[in-house]
Amino acid sequence: MSLSLVIVGLPSSGKTTVFNALTRAEAATGTYTTAEDQPNLAMVKVPDRRLDVLAGLFKPKKVVPADVQYVDVAGLAKGMGERGLGGQLLGHLAQGQALVHVVRAFADENVPHPEDTVDPLRDIETLNLELAFSDLGIIEKRLERIRNTIGKTRGPEREANEREAAILERLRVAVEEGTPIREVELTEDERKVLRGFGFLTGKPLLILLNLGEEQLGAEGERLVAAARERFGRPQVEVAALAGKIEMELAQLDPADAAEFMADLGIAESGLDRVIGLSYDLLGLISFLTAGPDECRAWTIPAGSTAVEAAGAIHSDLARGFIRAEVVAYDDLVASGSLPEARKRGLLRAEGRTYIVKDGDVIEILFNI
Repeated sequence: MSLSLVIVGLPSSGKTTVFNALTRAEAATGTYTTAEDQPNLAMVKVPDRRLDVLAGLFKPKKVVPADVQYVDVAGLAKGMGERGLGGQLLGHLAQGQALVHVVRAFADENVPHPEDTVDPLRDIETLNLELAFSDLGIIEKRLERIRNTIGKTRGPEREANEREAAILERLRVAVEEGTPIREVELTEDERKVLRGFGFLTGKPLLILLNLGEEQLGAEGERLVAAARERFGRPQVEVAALAGKIEMELAQLDPADAAEFMADLGIAESGLDRVIGLSYDLLGLISFLTAGPDECRAWTIPAGSTAVEAAGAIHSDLARGFIRAEVVAYDDLVASGSLPEARKRGLLRAEGRTYIVKDGDVIEILFNI
C-alpha cells in the first residue's frame, strides 16, 4: 500500500518549507493565493537501513524502498471550515490517510503572523475547529438529503438510509460537543458506511511544531510537552522540527548533512522522524522481500496475515498462496544467508493465518 500524507496548516506556518524539507523539493514558498490552487505533490522513498544491509547480502539488481506521498495544500485560513472548504481542497484533504498539521512556533519579523502574535497552542485549536466545522457541514448536508428522500424509499433502501442517518446523527452530536470523529467508537460495519466521506477529524493527526533554530533544545521540548498535554489524544501525536534548517539539510549531500546535524545536535532527520511517527499513528509495519533480482520493502497494516502480505505484493500470490517462508531480519543478518538461516532452523514455513511482524523477510510460495 502507498501511504499518502497531507500537510495542512494556517497561512504563514511554514507548511511548504516543511514540505521541501521532507521531500527535497524546491517548491516556491508563500505562493498560494486561493484554496483551489493545485497542491505541491512529491513521492518520497521511505528510509530503511535494513534494505541497505540486505542489498549487501544479496547483491540484487535493484533495491526498492516503500513510498510515501506528501501533499502540500493551500493554507487553511480561519473561518474557511465554517464557510465550507472548496471542492478541490476538500478532495485533496479527504484522500490523505493522515494529516500533518504544521504549526508555527518560530518568530520572524519578515513573515507576519495573521494573528499578529505567534501562539502555537492557539493555532492548533484554530485548525482543529476548522476541520470540525468542515466535517459538521458535510454531516448536516447529508442528513438533510436523507431526510428529504427517505419518505420516497421502501424496503432495504429505506433501512440503509435510516441506518446511515442514525450513524451520522451520532457523529453530529460528537463533533458539536468537541469530540473528533477519530475518537467515536464505531463498528467495522459502521466504518464501511462512512468510508466514502473522508471526514477530516476522523484521520490520524501528526501535529508538527515548526521551530526556529534558537528554539532547538529545551524550548522546543517545552513547546512539544505543552502541546502534547493539551492535544495528545488517541491517534494524535506531537513532534517538532526546524523547517528552515531541515530544508537546508535536505539540499546537502549525506556527509555534509550529517556533519551539520551533529553541530546542531539533531539526532534524526525530519523525514525519518515524520515517517516513523506516521507509520506508528496509522498502525503500519514493513516486511521485506530479498533475492538476487530485488530487495524491497512493503507497507502493510500491523496484524496483517501472511496471505494479506502476499496480496500486497500481487493478487495472484494471495489467490494461489501455498505457504510463506519467513525469517526475522536480525536472524537473517546474523546468519549471513538464507541457506545458513535454514540450516540453523531460523527460516520457517508459515501458513496463511501467520501474523506478519515488522522486519520479517518473506518469500511467498504459490500456485495458480
